[in-house]
Amino acid sequence: MTDYPIADYDDAYANGAYIEGASDYPPRWAAKAQAFREALSKAGKARLDLEYGTAARNQLDLFLPQGEPKGLAVFVHGGYWKAFDKSYWSHLAEGPLAHGFAVAMPGYTLCPENRVAGIGREVAAAVSLAAGEIAGPIRLTGHSAGGQLVTRLISGSPLLPGEVLGRVAGVTSISGVHDLRPLQRTEMNEVLNIDAAEARAESPVLLAPLAPVAVNAWVGADERPEFVRQNRALYEVWRGFATPMQMHEEPGKHHFNVIDGLADADHPLCRAFLGL
Repeated sequence: MTDYPIADYDDAYANGAYIEGASDYPPRWAAKAQAFREALSKAGKARLDLEYGTAARNQLDLFLPQGEPKGLAVFVHGGYWKAFDKSYWSHLAEGPLAHGFAVAMPGYTLCPENRVAGIGREVAAAVSLAAGEIAGPIRLTGHSAGGQLVTRLISGSPLLPGEVLGRVAGVTSISGVHDLRPLQRTEMNEVLNIDAAEARAESPVLLAPLAPVAVNAWVGADERPEFVRQNRALYEVWRGFATPMQMHEEPGKHHFNVIDGLADADHPLCRAFLGL
């Protein structure tokens, strides 16, 4: 457990140290994702490395369902804004695809080459490009840092064009880091370079939602206490606005396996994400 007030912020935000077999997860994700991309590419249902900007990582993968898409689902990956890329997560598109949604998975320029604020603007550009390719409602989800990014897209100073924001029908933040201020006290901030002004401007819990978009705040019940608190914080603050809020602490799930439900069309996480 994390004791409050926090004495060791690095420990409070350390995930792998508290997950059995943590080092096995990234290669397993990568293998599943590669197999998934190969299968959909063979079926003519994958449009890979679509460029939405000029930077090397300004690309997204777009996976297509059978038949006309019912809408666009977007998954934004985590990694504390400094790790991973879009290639690890392709298999998580399986659940939304089964329900008829096209799925976009954007990459983005990592810190320290970028800042958290800059990443938000890149993700907004990626969502805008994907929205131009796929008609219908847009549903956004992101994990960990990705949870901050998707909630930031619907709060604070506008990042999405009005016509794109108007199509956002729901947002699911999975284990989101919605308050950046504690991260200023971690060693990783040597890479992130979050300062007080950026923390205020980019923390969704300190911002007002731009529209009454339904939001799910989802976290694993077995995650580090700070992630459970961050999830509850978004729920408690935003339900004071007109935003329809739901919160779920999924039993038996930790930070690395809480995302698995996205790949299962019948899982409550996938269904909540798609508003089913």
